[in-house]
Amino acid sequence: MSFIEVRNVTKTFKGVDVLKNVSMTIDEGTVLGILGRSGAGKSVLIQMLRGMKDYKPDQGQIIYNIAFCPDCIRVETPSQAGQKCSCGCEFQAMSVDFWNCDRILFAAIKRRISIMLQRTFALYEDDTVIDNVLKAIHDHDEEESISIAIDLLEMAQMTHRITHIARDLSGGEKQRVVLARQMAKEPMIFLADEPTGTLDPKTAELIHEALLDGVKNKGKTMIISSHWPEVMKKLSDQVIWLEKGEIIEQGNPTKIVKKFLQQVPLPEKGEVFKTGGPIIKMENVKKHYYSIERGVVKAVDGINLTVDESEIFGVVGLSGAGKTTLSRILYGLTEPSTGNIQVKLGETWIDMTQKGPYGRGRVKPYLGILHQEYSLYPHRNVLGNLTEAISLELPAEFAKMKAIYVLKAVGFDETYATTILNKYPDELSSGERHRVALAQVLIKEPKIIILDEPTGTMDPITRVQVTDSIIKARDELNQTFLIISHDMDFVLDVCDKAALMRGGKILKQGNPKTIIQDLTPTEKKKMLTKG
Repeated sequence: MSFIEVRNVTKTFKGVDVLKNVSMTIDEGTVLGILGRSGAGKSVLIQMLRGMKDYKPDQGQIIYNIAFCPDCIRVETPSQAGQKCSCGCEFQAMSVDFWNCDRILFAAIKRRISIMLQRTFALYEDDTVIDNVLKAIHDHDEEESISIAIDLLEMAQMTHRITHIARDLSGGEKQRVVLARQMAKEPMIFLADEPTGTLDPKTAELIHEALLDGVKNKGKTMIISSHWPEVMKKLSDQVIWLEKGEIIEQGNPTKIVKKFLQQVPLPEKGEVFKTGGPIIKMENVKKHYYSIERGVVKAVDGINLTVDESEIFGVVGLSGAGKTTLSRILYGLTEPSTGNIQVKLGETWIDMTQKGPYGRGRVKPYLGILHQEYSLYPHRNVLGNLTEAISLELPAEFAKMKAIYVLKAVGFDETYATTILNKYPDELSSGERHRVALAQVLIKEPKIIILDEPTGTMDPITRVQVTDSIIKARDELNQTFLIISHDMDFVLDVCDKAALMRGGKILKQGNPKTIIQDLTPTEKKKMLTKG
């Protein structure tokens, strides 16, 4: 039964078409996958289906075929037409032009749509896990609500954190609570925009299994965008391939994914790079803190780590392993509880635990960091974010040339890079903002670069371009990289060495292929072994 009809939709932002004459039909109970490069229009289409402000189509229509109760104004899926509503009235079949209907009907439909967004954890940070889920449950008494909440948290495999405060959770755990919250709303449509882009493979697999059990297998209608080919094949009934705002292919997930991946180039493989001597030394570094709910938390627990000059070193591990805390300690954003941290500057070793201009202040100008929760200056355009906003004072024409060069390095073609220089962050897609944030780090050419999930929102083609740019930067500028990543293919392609973290400790170090085999799901282990 036809549920959602997208008819000749076009959406323009500041003269640029981000969706161009898009048409498709989504049947009730099916899962539509949206595949495409960063900036292709995936998130715009999902936000439009959700009814988010500023995403009204400039041309075309979004039609929802629904069952509507005229008495209590409840909205249900079209198959419920003719059935009795809980108020006693009968549901009536209705076709609604979503963006041109009255406000009451618009709000009624919007309430029945749940959404999971990339890098956004919509939780009450000071509430417990179960309270976060309970606040999303309506029309049930207290006992029923608690039972439903527990079932949903069990589905999301979060019952072990049921009384923990949300702010104490790792990113992967937060995303699983978000899933439980959105399912608690009993939606008729579930939207997921890159829900596992920044998660480690095992946590991502938990989310995918929960989406399979809680949404797809229960016959709910879902629309999901992802750059993980496995997600498209595993969860989708049909796939559309968006390219520069247009649907260029649609149909069978396996066939569409295969054609999409055929255009992904292999990373450039140069000669084995000869690294220098040690440039970073961390000895017995610990970061312990106290949580009322969890007691003593050992975020980093006795780390010993050495990174050589010009080495690309990866740190992998499940969500909550302590990887981000480790990177923040190295940069000086988080004070270690104990331990010794040394960074070599020229021929001098600097104590990074010592504050002030004679301690880590001497090294800071030579360090760059891309945070997992990166942010750009919202009131500066892209050129401003890459120059004045980070105190990079350059002549106007040279600043523009350098900005275009570094934007090309992170996956933009030259024509588009020139176009976006005058755009502001809110005019870019999430993946484009991520790449600009990476460019913001690279443009200052720091000696040591710390990247926390640098490819989390990137499509496979952009990921290869970023891989090549990191290797090129290392080869040409003698830069050293410490990379925190859940992207196993990226770690294999770019890193010289890797370390596996678990429970705040480094369990082993060595060849990235060997390290990753201890982390990835069974199927990928077999694939890596065969490779």
